[in-house]
Amino acid sequence: MQIRFWGVRGSTPAPGPSTVSYGGNTACVSLRNQAGELLIVDAGTGIRALGQALADAAGGEPIAGALLLSHFHWDHIQGIPFFLPFYRASSRFVVYSFTAHGSHFRDHLEGQMQAPYFPVPMSKMGAQCEFREIGEGIFSIGHYRVTTRRLHHPGGALGFRIECDGYSVTYASDHEPDGGRFDANVLELAAGTELLLSDAQYTREEYLVGRVGWGHGTWESAVDLAARAGAKQLLLFHHDPDRSDERLAAIVREARKHFPATRAAAEGMEIHWPEGTEESAVQIHGQQASPPAPTQAESAAARRC
Repeated sequence: MQIRFWGVRGSTPAPGPSTVSYGGNTACVSLRNQAGELLIVDAGTGIRALGQALADAAGGEPIAGALLLSHFHWDHIQGIPFFLPFYRASSRFVVYSFTAHGSHFRDHLEGQMQAPYFPVPMSKMGAQCEFREIGEGIFSIGHYRVTTRRLHHPGGALGFRIECDGYSVTYASDHEPDGGRFDANVLELAAGTELLLSDAQYTREEYLVGRVGWGHGTWESAVDLAARAGAKQLLLFHHDPDRSDERLAAIVREARKHFPATRAAAEGMEIHWPEGTEESAVQIHGQQASPPAPTQAESAAARRC
C-alpha cells in the first residue's frame, strides 16, 4: 500500500518561504492498495495537485476512485472545484460523508460552487459521482475496510481507521480531546495502528489561551493518544497556518522525547508498505526534522500515483 500526503495544513492554506519544507496546502491524503484502488481522504487544496498527477498518469484513460470527507469546513473541501478528474465525463468516483445540519452532504459541496462564490456549478463538472451517506460503523470500499467514529469538533467530524493489505492507517484530523466518549472513539480507531495521523494544531500553551472549543488538539495530546493506543508511528497533522518550518521542527524534536516514533506530516511524503518495494521513493522512517525539498525521484513517484 502506498500513502501520499498532498496537503497537511489546517484552517487555511499557508504558502510562503516559512512553510516550504512541510508545505502550505490544506488536508488531502491518498492511498493506493496492492489491487490498484485509489482512496482519497479529504479534499483541501492539496487535492488540486493530486488531480493533476492523476490526469497526467491516466492520459486519456478513465480515472476511478473513492473520496472520504471527514467534515465540511472549508479547509477540507475547498479543493473540490479544482480537482481535474471531476471534470472528465469518463471519471467515476464515490464520495462518502455524513449528514450535517439536516441536509444531504452533497448540498454542502454544491453550495461552495454556487454564485457568488464560484463561477462553475458542480453540475458542470461532468464526472460520474455517487454520494453515499455514512455514519459510525464499518464498511468496505473495494479491498479497503473502513471504520468510522465521530470526533469532537464544531459541526461534527468523522475519524477513519483504514485497513488493507495487512496494514492500518488511522486518520483523526480535527479532534479536540474531551476526556470522554469522543476520546474513547479515537482510542478505538487508533488501537495498535501502524500509522496514526493526529490533529496537533496547537501547543498546550496556545490551546489554553483563547482556543478552547475551537475543535483542535495539541501535539501533547497527540503523543499521549499515540502512547495510550499503542500506535506504531505518529504523524502530527493539521499544522497551524502560522507554524513555520523551524517551529514545527522544534515541536517534532520535543514530541520525540515523549513518543520517539513521531514525525510531522509533510507534502510529498510517501509511505510504502511493505517497506523496500521497488517503487518506494520516500520513506518516513529516518525523516529529518525539517524534510528536504522533493527530489526528481519523489516527483516521479507523485506522477505515478
